[in-house]
Amino acid sequence: MRHIWIALIVSLRSGLAICVALLALAAGPAAGQEIRPTLDKIKENGVVQLGYRETSRPFSFRGSDGQPAGFSIDLCLQVVGALRESLKLPGLKVAWVPVTPADRIPKLVKGTIDLECGSTTITFGRMEQVAFSHMISVDGGSLLATADSGIGTVKDLAGKRVGVIPNTTTEKALTAALAGASIQATVIPVAEHGEGLRSLEEGRLDAYASDRLLLAGLMATVKNPAKLRLSGEFFSYEPYGLMMRRGDNAFQARVNRTLSQLYRSGLVQIYERWFGPFENASPLVKALYLLHSWPD
Repeated sequence: MRHIWIALIVSLRSGLAICVALLALAAGPAAGQEIRPTLDKIKENGVVQLGYRETSRPFSFRGSDGQPAGFSIDLCLQVVGALRESLKLPGLKVAWVPVTPADRIPKLVKGTIDLECGSTTITFGRMEQVAFSHMISVDGGSLLATADSGIGTVKDLAGKRVGVIPNTTTEKALTAALAGASIQATVIPVAEHGEGLRSLEEGRLDAYASDRLLLAGLMATVKNPAKLRLSGEFFSYEPYGLMMRRGDNAFQARVNRTLSQLYRSGLVQIYERWFGPFENASPLVKALYLLHSWPD
């Protein structure tokens, strides 16, 4: 009888070991893919996959030629140039992948993109899932409204229809601003900046809430800007960064080194291409680049 129990225990242990091994095999590739060093991935494939937004002008948008363009795009191309040199990969290619507010983090975590070149606000909540580069700009939440609506500030939104992209820092800040001012407005979700602008032009919204620089970029694309009004009020603080996978210190250091070198010399030309004379930049923006000009 004793030998039967011994055989049974051995059999159970063997079965348990097989189950553990099968679970490890099932989990292994996914976990391995998530923590795979980005620099190794780039060297093996000869391609760096960059995420971009299609309507986040002037940071990241699809240009008239169908190619990604914008301030963040130019910064990412500087990073690619530095990678070609440091990795000794002169033929390193770029694969552009469109992303939205809803899928930018999942695409990054899954490895669909290696670096997001958009207009993403750095938050502690997002840092639980991803990592960020040095700050690349600073902005604040504001409103783009139809001229006929009479909207100039959050307090003017009472009884009005205001669009905002869900699950963004702007949505949270707008909700807090409305509550703080005891204003009742109809908040309407939109998927992307382009939809927000079209809804304004077609009369489905009275105002659209987003970061002010992005709203100014949208306003620059309309045929009749006089029909819209850009608010001078800010209801949030939005520090932008390039987004990458968490725990990849080597890649993050390469990105930040490139940005610091650029901030020390070479930034002005890129900045002025999208925002106008650098001398007119706010003291806060100038301080941002100075404080992130880290030494090698």
